Amino acid sequence: MAAHGAAGEAGHARYGTDMADGTPQRVLAVYAHPDDPEISAGGTLARWASEGAEVSLLITTRGDKGSQDPDVDRDELTRLRAEETAAAAKLLGFVGHYHLDYGDGDLPDDQALRSEIVRYVRRLRPDAVLCPDPTAVFFGDGYYNHRDHRVTGWATLDAVAPAAGNPHYFPEHLGEGLEVHHVREVYLSGTLEPNCWIDISDALERKIDALFCHASQLVETGEWFRQFLRERAEEAGRAAGVRYAEGFRKLTFG
Repeated sequence: MAAHGAAGEAGHARYGTDMADGTPQRVLAVYAHPDDPEISAGGTLARWASEGAEVSLLITTRGDKGSQDPDVDRDELTRLRAEETAAAAKLLGFVGHYHLDYGDGDLPDDQALRSEIVRYVRRLRPDAVLCPDPTAVFFGDGYYNHRDHRVTGWATLDAVAPAAGNPHYFPEHLGEGLEVHHVREVYLSGTLEPNCWIDISDALERKIDALFCHASQLVETGEWFRQFLRERAEEAGRAAGVRYAEGFRKLTFG
């Protein structure tokens, strides 16, 4: 309990320092599947958007295997999930959402993927980037992190540094009028080593409502599930010393 309390105090102090620096002006969230941003960081993104940040979303896969129905039309599912993303993005106040054309489970950690992410970083010029923590693999004895999450996390980190800020990486972008860009902060969600917590007490219900926009992925849509999501946010809030929070591993670059 003492160690937990110390971690909570450290996280709360770090959080206060972050907020003293102000809300990022421009934010890019890079996630694998259409509902991942809401689950992982929906409260933080909603809060920052409400405080004036220009929040953009990049989804790396089509979400075309997000069904257990063997007869589902995967092209139709892709279209539906894009519509769900648009509805959630509007609710959360995002300025834009973008989709790459990779199939679920087929995401390659290669130069082409990194080039695509670098292009969006150079185009949108975010101060802060959010993505999955690719080092977080095993969660207890009953779940390990989806391959698409891990690949998206590594590719985003490689895109942020050194690639996006170095003119010798993907120089063809310069010919397209995209200048190099240095990202100031990266927030890794779904981490086993959080060092930063964001207070989402005023944004939690928007996070939950946005997640419910992804109706194709929801088995449980009742109040029980909403309460479960609140309880998860309460757990992070206890580490931060606030009512509801989301935890991240934060990286800050000079």
